[in-house]
Amino acid sequence: MFTGIVEETGKVAEFARGAAAWTLRVAASRATEGVALGDSVAVNGCCLTVVGVGKGELRFDVLEETRRLTNFAALGPGGLVNLERSLRFDGKVGGHFVTGHIDGMGTVEIFEPRGQDTYLKVRAPVGSARYLVHKGSIAIDGISLTIAEEDGDCFAVWLIPHTLEVTNLRAVRAGSALNLEFDLLGKYVEKLMALRTH
Repeated sequence: MFTGIVEETGKVAEFARGAAAWTLRVAASRATEGVALGDSVAVNGCCLTVVGVGKGELRFDVLEETRRLTNFAALGPGGLVNLERSLRFDGKVGGHFVTGHIDGMGTVEIFEPRGQDTYLKVRAPVGSARYLVHKGSIAIDGISLTIAEEDGDCFAVWLIPHTLEVTNLRAVRAGSALNLEFDLLGKYVEKLMALRTH
């Protein structure tokens, strides 16, 4: 479980196909503190298991399915990824509850400064409109954000300068793919309501 509050932006050292899985090595500093083998770390919002910890580096095995269903397919050496260690129950909860299970990929339609802030408009997968709620929560590449506008399968968020400074969103452009995780509570409510109608 995560909060969507990115701890740091790591840099991809390697992302290569191995014998059993893809190997992802990420250079990091803060996100390595207190991490042990088997711990969960959100990488661009995707929950991955730590299989190696070195000085200033984390290593993960990535399934082909994970690579296919996320924006990991575009990762290469030097690429920026958002990192968050799993939630500790003796700490603060800042964003919203994020599981690290990606629901789909969105595509950036507009990314532009507007005054002091930055406007980001994203097209979500077809059929996503039911999860997009004005002033509701969404995780974009693992970042907890608030939906400011929603129009069918499109939505927009506003980014403060701090968010751009500490996340990989500073590198996105129109056409970039983003990992999306819709609000967990909304998905549970949808499931429960569907069961009640049967």
